[in-house]
Amino acid sequence: MFFFFITSGLFLGWSLGANDAANIFGTAVGSKMIRFRTAALVAGIFVIIGATLQGSGTTNTLSQLGSVDALPGAFTVALSAAIVVFLMTRALLPVSTTQAIVGAIIGWNLFTGHSTDVKILTTILTTWVVSPVIGAIFSAFFYMLLRALLKKLQIHLVVLDVYIKWALLIVGAFGAYSLGANNIANVMGVFAGSAPNVVIDMGIFRLDGLQVLFLLGGIAIAVGILTYSKGLMMQVGNGIMALSAEAAIVTVLSQAVVLFVFSSTAFSEFLQSLGLPPVPLVPVSSSQVIVGSIIGIGMIKGVNEIKFKTIKGIAYGWVLTPIAAGLLSFLALFFVKNLFNLNVGTAVGADGSTADMAATAGAVASETARHINLIWPGISLIVLAVLSIVITYSFSQQKKRLATEKELLEKEKVTNIARKALTDAGVRAMQTENLYLQNEIENKRRELINYAMNIVEQKEYFGKIAGTIKAVLNEKRSEARDEKLRKLELDIRQRMSFADKVEDFNIRIERMHKDFIGRLVQLNPDLSPNDIRLAVLLRLGIATKEIATLMNISPKSVEINRYRLRKKLSLDRGANLTQFINNI
Repeated sequence: MFFFFITSGLFLGWSLGANDAANIFGTAVGSKMIRFRTAALVAGIFVIIGATLQGSGTTNTLSQLGSVDALPGAFTVALSAAIVVFLMTRALLPVSTTQAIVGAIIGWNLFTGHSTDVKILTTILTTWVVSPVIGAIFSAFFYMLLRALLKKLQIHLVVLDVYIKWALLIVGAFGAYSLGANNIANVMGVFAGSAPNVVIDMGIFRLDGLQVLFLLGGIAIAVGILTYSKGLMMQVGNGIMALSAEAAIVTVLSQAVVLFVFSSTAFSEFLQSLGLPPVPLVPVSSSQVIVGSIIGIGMIKGVNEIKFKTIKGIAYGWVLTPIAAGLLSFLALFFVKNLFNLNVGTAVGADGSTADMAATAGAVASETARHINLIWPGISLIVLAVLSIVITYSFSQQKKRLATEKELLEKEKVTNIARKALTDAGVRAMQTENLYLQNEIENKRRELINYAMNIVEQKEYFGKIAGTIKAVLNEKRSEARDEKLRKLELDIRQRMSFADKVEDFNIRIERMHKDFIGRLVQLNPDLSPNDIRLAVLLRLGIATKEIATLMNISPKSVEINRYRLRKKLSLDRGANLTQFINNI
């Protein structure tokens, strides 16, 4: 029967592993620095080691808060806490298992009439406030130290990436060890008084009954990490503030140190040996510490980096957790005792006397006693129902909001993809069009230059013809002179299209440079056709000699026309006319 009753504790351990693994390896897995399987395996192994070797300190403190002295009662308390943690985990809220089990134990105290140790409760509540602050202080110090160290070492990015991966694994292992050592009390603390009287001696190590209980709880936490923690891996890290790999190392290290300090009996005794006050061995919420650690880094980087809306949601879960666990525990104990007639704990009377609750379940004769037994569970049921409605409504609203945000993100993603595709298509079309236009312009330019060169060639040819005619005139033999004249006449007739070609050339260049001519005229509307023609020829890169030929003027006249064009365009003496025209 013992193993049946501790199943609720194992379920609570599973829920703790599923929830709190995100605090250790969330950022590392989310950033793909470490694979989930590797992170889960490392976390599972070291959680078991920490729980088995160092779990007794915090367990003793939790037992002092409420000593659950019956297995059915311990089963009910652990189950109530586990259900609350599981529901919070399903809602993707990084809740505190510590708060759940504390609330459930107080529910047991209220139901059985046991007094709650105010001093122990105050100590636990104080850690809920102090631990995030300590985590923030540690993380701020470690973050500044790490930044200074990296700045001084100037490690290559490739090498640094390898170091970061190993550092994430090492601090993650330490964090998992500390989580097991500190939080195993939440899982198996209520069963400590009922631990089996067994000893496992393997030669190398020896486990007593309490350590065997911790070993089972550690295994349950490890199973929770391996099977159900992946969905929460990114909620804490990137939900509060976007964390770099370096910041993730610091936050996990800070959390691990805080949990280790509050669970280490040796460290507490060491402080006492120095005459200092001991550190209370108290189960600490890893979620609270990690949130404080992240805020500590946020304070260094700037308050604007912190997403306070997310912190508000997490804090809301922290408030609801102990209340819901306490009410559920009280109500569940009532049904377990009355429906199954099981002993859930030693009842404490008004005079301080104790009695077995199972033995007295049907023997209470007074009306007052029946009234108390019925009214308080009824009130608890109503309060729990209202609280459940509130929690359910909050979860449903959160799911709707998350679904809406996801839908909007998907739509935005699709829109961005479509926009990028259209942009890329537009850019490609524009590039193609520009390339076509550039090729077309270049072809036209070459065509015009070739055309101009042809005209120049013809002009030079006619000059040679004129020289030949002069030589013919000096020919004394009439027959030879006549023959030469006939040949010249034939050549001249074949090239009589010179003037038409010049005119056609002018029309072509004016059509081709229509936009340029428009901008040029805007600068000076008084430009003559010859000024415009000269500007176009200069834009084409035609030399002065060829321009003279095309305009049927002398090279000297071309220079004069260039000078007049400069004055009309109001150019300074040092300005380059051709460069100015090309920039229009």
